[in-house]
Amino acid sequence: MSGIYIHVPFCKHKCNYCDFYSIVPASGTESFAKYISQELRLRKDYLADNAIDTIYFGGGTPSMLGTDEIEAILNVISANFRVSQDPEITIEANPDDLSLSYLIDLRTVGVNRISIGIQSFDDGDLKQLGRRHNATQAIKSVEWAAQAQLDNISVDLIYGLPYSSTKIWKDNLTTSFGLPVKHLSCYHLIFEENTPLFSKMNKGIVKPVDEELSVEQFEVLQSIASQNKFIHYEISNLALAGYHSRHNTSYWKQVPYLGLGPSAHSYNGTSRCWSPRSISEWSGAIAKGRLAIEVETLSENDRINDYFLTSLRTIWGANLAYIRKNFGNKIAGRAKETAMRYFNLGIMDVNGDCISIKPKHFLTSDGIIVDFLV
Repeated sequence: MSGIYIHVPFCKHKCNYCDFYSIVPASGTESFAKYISQELRLRKDYLADNAIDTIYFGGGTPSMLGTDEIEAILNVISANFRVSQDPEITIEANPDDLSLSYLIDLRTVGVNRISIGIQSFDDGDLKQLGRRHNATQAIKSVEWAAQAQLDNISVDLIYGLPYSSTKIWKDNLTTSFGLPVKHLSCYHLIFEENTPLFSKMNKGIVKPVDEELSVEQFEVLQSIASQNKFIHYEISNLALAGYHSRHNTSYWKQVPYLGLGPSAHSYNGTSRCWSPRSISEWSGAIAKGRLAIEVETLSENDRINDYFLTSLRTIWGANLAYIRKNFGNKIAGRAKETAMRYFNLGIMDVNGDCISIKPKHFLTSDGIIVDFLV
């Protein structure tokens, strides 16, 4: 099984915290679908004959595409790749782009999962983040998605905001669990370089929240999620049983994937490649029937480290038998030794060959994972 990711690099305006590649389009998005379709044809052999189990429209703002453009891209995928019987097809969306009719049309063309970039249900938070929607639109977008029978609904939220509070964070979670949401992606705010928020931090206008508040809000997340039977299956992702993101989980389980569009990355197990962070450079090459991509062949150490960096983010963890088979007894023994050290501290679980970080320690997992790297 493999996945396809399509990076849609369009936004109506750039949010204060966002570092993803995006631009405000000078005209319509019709030509973008044509370029993606051509790139699909040019790269149809990248995943060999692997069945495509997930398709993900990310961004940017994929909900700026018309449903006819989305349908055209899906048709090209079906014509050039072997798609599984029941693929997960996800689109990321902004609440203010959505209407009931648009959502019904998405469902009609084959989209069966939606990830709505709400970030907060508090109008004050939304203003500070530079979002275009308000709380009322956020709630309505989820209700419309359910009415359109897009029942696999995910919502993005951000915590650790310097101008917010734990009370507002609790209210955000309460609102989310009061809606027909099956999945939550909850990210702690990061001050990314070259963003307006990073500039404000440098000028002393805002400052990051202290560690104590971050921990408090993380614990609130886990407590309320557990009460609502959501499983914290990855550092930033929680879901009802059976509703984890199949596409993102494939990344963490090192399943090969093809990335299309400017700045998109691909992985086939032995190498990574990526397109330029420029829509003109990307589309210019495709117009000439070629690809403007860079390739990095992975060393054994790269592959070992990639495995730890991805697998230990999840409740499934890393598998020592897999490590022994693919990387040798020495690496497996070192991993077991490190895991036992954290097991004795109550931070990790060790069940047979499975080693995993306990979800209550996900917030500090980066420091733990570093100890496994070679």
